[in-house]
Amino acid sequence: MIKEFKDFIAKGNVMDMAVGIIIGAAFTAIVTSLVADLINPIIGVVTGGIDFSNLFVNLGDGDYASLAAARDAGAPVFAYGSFITAVINFLIIAFVVFLLVKMVNRVKDAAVRKEEAAPAPAGPTELDVLMQIRDALKK
Repeated sequence: MIKEFKDFIAKGNVMDMAVGIIIGAAFTAIVTSLVADLINPIIGVVTGGIDFSNLFVNLGDGDYASLAAARDAGAPVFAYGSFITAVINFLIIAFVVFLLVKMVNRVKDAAVRKEEAAPAPAGPTELDVLMQIRDALKK
């Protein structure tokens, strides 16, 4: 079982996946900051200062000024603003990943075109091969 585990870990796909997960975690932190620090404030200005993350409906008794206060009090809340924020974050992350994949594919395609455009190494002509065969038969 240990040998099988070593073989599994040594495969290139597992290492590629590990690198992808690590880069994905770092990328998520960057995109989260992009959304929270740059995009959400712009959306707030466009929508008249609405903070989506603080929109909620109290399902219990009491009046709460913010979602955090309601949660701290243990009140049941329908936090639709947090859901809207999560959807916005997802759409932005999906768009950024789309742009990233598009850029990587463009770079790969350019590399493939460069390889295809490179002249093939000149090999011996048919006449050269026939002359080599003739010379080899003479010996």
